[in-house]
Amino acid sequence: MAKNVGQSPLERASVASLDQKLAMARRCSHEGVIAGAKAAVVAAIATAIPTLASVRMLPWARTNLNHTAQALIISTAAGAAYFIVADKTVLATARRNSFNNLSI
Repeated sequence: MAKNVGQSPLERASVASLDQKLAMARRCSHEGVIAGAKAAVVAAIATAIPTLASVRMLPWARTNLNHTAQALIISTAAGAAYFIVADKTVLATARRNSFNNLSI
């Protein structure tokens, strides 16, 4: 015997609606990945040029920044740019899409 219990919003939503939401989430994350990768490339180039130039021109940098330190400086900037831009892009896309589809 089945009880007549109120359904949750997820139970009321149709499979097509859930598939649409999943596709929207995948598109948001894909846009974030692409934007983050572009930002990481730009940040890596923007960090590599002054880092490598300073190692060649400044005696202090030549003495204290070995290849590992240089790679760490460049990759940290690139990684930070990737995650910051990807996060902001995913949130902005999700916010924009949430205003477009207010129904469940």
